[in-house]
Amino acid sequence: MKNNLYRIGKQAALAMLFAACGSQKDQSKQTPPPVLVGTYVAEPGNAVYYDIYPATITPLNQVDIKPQISGNIVNIFFKDGQYVHKGQKLYEIDQQQYRAAYEQAIANLDVAKANLAKSQQDADRYTELAKEDAIAKQTLDHQMADLESSKKQVAAAQANVQSVETNLKYSVISAPFDGTIGISDVKIGTAVYQQTLLNSISSNNPMAVDIAINQSEIPAFSNYLQKGTNPKDSIFTVALPDGSIYPFPGGLYLLDRAVDPQTGTIKARLIFSNEKNELKPGITTNIRVKHGSGEASLLIPYKAVVEQLGEYFVYTVNESRAIQHKVSLGTKINDKVVVKSGLQTGDSVVTEGVQKLKDSTIVKTTSSAASAPK
Repeated sequence: MKNNLYRIGKQAALAMLFAACGSQKDQSKQTPPPVLVGTYVAEPGNAVYYDIYPATITPLNQVDIKPQISGNIVNIFFKDGQYVHKGQKLYEIDQQQYRAAYEQAIANLDVAKANLAKSQQDADRYTELAKEDAIAKQTLDHQMADLESSKKQVAAAQANVQSVETNLKYSVISAPFDGTIGISDVKIGTAVYQQTLLNSISSNNPMAVDIAINQSEIPAFSNYLQKGTNPKDSIFTVALPDGSIYPFPGGLYLLDRAVDPQTGTIKARLIFSNEKNELKPGITTNIRVKHGSGEASLLIPYKAVVEQLGEYFVYTVNESRAIQHKVSLGTKINDKVVVKSGLQTGDSVVTEGVQKLKDSTIVKTTSSAASAPK
């Protein structure tokens, strides 16, 4: 009897123990542990950012220097890389043959003028004789024809003088404008011909910088062009190849006449001061175009954003729960993004552990990230 009572009591105790364990397991299934998350306090900041465009520095004025006549180079009047002024002599081609041709042309002109003077005198005399019927009319007609021929010979001689004089002037090549001349492609004694490349000269200040913009950006850049861009506004700046920022901002100068149908881009040209000659033609660099709303905007880390079927959501922590919010986003600025709507200043936005969350998930904050810069 006692053994039976002991057995029954033992079984009842075991049953109660199993029931208690089962209820604890069910309770643990119903209340999962909180998800550890990191947060970021959304605060207003100035949404200033830069669009970056690959660019090429190019002079506003650049020409290749080529001779108009043939001959040997006898003089070079500059040093390679020198700054030259408009009208300054650069090269001289041997003038001997051109000077001789010029002197001969002058002599031929003098002969033609002498023949014209003789023909004029004969025509005047024959005209007086014809009035008195002292000569045949045919003789006068012949003389008048000779006079016209002499006049045309003088005109032809004058044209020849101008031609050879031009060749003589072409023997000295001068700078077409102020600028820097490059390394000479010829030396003294080199035989050159028409269109032989001698050198190149380019203007220095100001300097142009060309970028290619997408056709969708034409309205924005046209607005810059219409309103004008004051360099003091620092909208356009140059990022030099070494990573430094060129200290003198520039302005938009022009948009090209047409869009390239193959790339869908159009060339925009900007102008920058180059007083210290730091901008060299041909340098590949970047143009930074500054944008700013001018008003305070909410900025949050872009990694806090979840995209679902083309819509964007973030989670905020409210009373230890992650609450999902649909947001409207603005411009992405480096690792942050502007939030146009859906959040309020001071909201704690989840940035770490986002992939583990659903709406109303219980969370535990591990640490708070720094807030947005003002």
